[in-house]
Amino acid sequence: MKANRGQISRALSAPSEDIRFYLLYGPDRSGSEALAAMLAKAMGEEAERIDLTGPELKSDPAKLADEAAAISLFGGSRFIRVDPAGDEIFAAVEALLEAETAGNPVVAIAGALRATNKLVKLAFGSDAAMACASYAPEGRDADRLVIEMAQESGLQIAPDVARRLARGCHGDRAILGSELTKLALYLDAAPDRPRRVDHDVLDALAANSDEGDLSRLANLVLSGDLAALDRELTQLASEGLSGIPLLRAVLRRLMLLASLRAEVERGNSAQSVIAKAGRAIFWKDKAVITDQVERWRSDALAIAIDRAGEAERVLKSAGGPGLIAADEELFAIARKARSLR
Repeated sequence: MKANRGQISRALSAPSEDIRFYLLYGPDRSGSEALAAMLAKAMGEEAERIDLTGPELKSDPAKLADEAAAISLFGGSRFIRVDPAGDEIFAAVEALLEAETAGNPVVAIAGALRATNKLVKLAFGSDAAMACASYAPEGRDADRLVIEMAQESGLQIAPDVARRLARGCHGDRAILGSELTKLALYLDAAPDRPRRVDHDVLDALAANSDEGDLSRLANLVLSGDLAALDRELTQLASEGLSGIPLLRAVLRRLMLLASLRAEVERGNSAQSVIAKAGRAIFWKDKAVITDQVERWRSDALAIAIDRAGEAERVLKSAGGPGLIAADEELFAIARKARSLR
């Protein structure tokens, strides 16, 4: 059955034996991951979690139903998480829904599937399944999300500061959670000792954070400086930074550029668009981001965003090419940036 976020949140927080399969899909992966975490919390810290991947289930479609019906070795509760998931798990899910018994709930995290996708249609059409699409919150919804998540960490954030954080994180819950954690540590905040976050705090943290390294990385990639990028990746690797965090840093910049470039293509100048963004862009980065907005067209940005997202998915898949795939994709995007001048 099709579910909105409120319905599936309630279902995942109190899983019923009537629902065997939860499909979480849509462009906001962090939103899907936040929903999946609700099931893990509901099952309890002692629950046994079984991790499967799409390729595993493609080669052995019966495995999902078998795992869903199996009893935990330790006699406790268990649940199954499928990630990454896509059309390749269709036969496995079909077998799960048709099985006589299935006592362990299954949650699958998929990407931006369409409502006409066969896996989505299968979940929509079954009373034993629920499917929900996650989209990055925008506008007031994004501001509200920041304020609500901040309160959980003991942070008090005014609407204008929340808006700046929301824009900087592009509605990505995972990135936002990381930023709020850093703010709470910086201010020594907790629910029993709330602290207020203002623009000066954001500026101070941005100036002293390791994120500066990743901002520099994004600048090199999106400006096409191949030699400097090679040195930067070597330095970051020596500091233990590689793979997915680097892809996500560049993806955040790509999404920011896509938003700004859309304004430019409506007839506004890059300088006016950057000025309008205000504190959502760190002042030291304004000049280079202006250059990038002028350099990158919307069609090229869309392709780069898709490629970066796919590289992250590949990096997470079993038997994938490993961390080298992230570096290769960053160089591919940087080479594209060089060709745009």
